[in-house]
Amino acid sequence: MPDTKEQKVEFGIKNVHYAIITDDGKALTYGEAKALPGATEISLDPEGSSDPFYADDTNYFNAVSNQGYTGKLNVARLTDEFRSDVLGDTIDDKGILLEHAEKQPTPIALMFEFSGDLKATRHVLYNVTVTRPSDGSSTKEDKITPNTQELDFSALPDPYTQVPKAKTTQSADPTAYAAWYESVYVSVPTEPAP
Repeated sequence: MPDTKEQKVEFGIKNVHYAIITDDGKALTYGEAKALPGATEISLDPEGSSDPFYADDTNYFNAVSNQGYTGKLNVARLTDEFRSDVLGDTIDDKGILLEHAEKQPTPIALMFEFSGDLKATRHVLYNVTVTRPSDGSSTKEDKITPNTQELDFSALPDPYTQVPKAKTTQSADPTAYAAWYESVYVSVPTEPAP
């Protein structure tokens, strides 16, 4: 019998992973899930609109659209692999990382988890595009405070399934939960009973 308890609180962020998207015109598929260590914060703001329709001198119907999310992900430092895979940077034969003005970011799925009072809630955003991070530093004082890098991103719905996001519940299938970072979770639609 599935666990029916629900989390009371969530906190923290960890286990950030990304997977490169391939779009064949019929479905999104996902490459290998790769770790992006050092996450310090993530924020997700819903995108969409609420459009009222008035009839009979009242708000008769309210159409609400879900256009995914915009957000920010802060990490201690982006890995060179992430910069190459997602931002299109290259490393030359002298080990110098080069940023290219004409490169567009590669869309990814973004996975992460929030800790909680019961079991961590694992999330996946299915169609994410990130922007280049800001960069900077300041002199160290009596204590060393590491810099972080912030990625702005948009997380759109999958254009074929119209699903922008999924997350585990306390009753999630243990196999699906355990394999969350092995590959991007994709729900298989069940056929209706005859």
